[in-house]
Amino acid sequence: MVGRAGFLKRSESSRDFPPLTQELTMADVAFVVTTIAVFALVALVAKGVTKL
Repeated sequence: MVGRAGFLKRSESSRDFPPLTQELTMADVAFVVTTIAVFALVALVAKGVTKL
């Protein structure tokens, strides 16, 4: 519940919400995977263009 001054109590906030570091790590992994996929796609297009 809500404690004084409208802030969540520490015990409840850590139980109700996933750790922020885990969310940021997943965002970093998604960014790296997406970046690698984009570069691989660009490489395939460039290879196809050179064959023309």
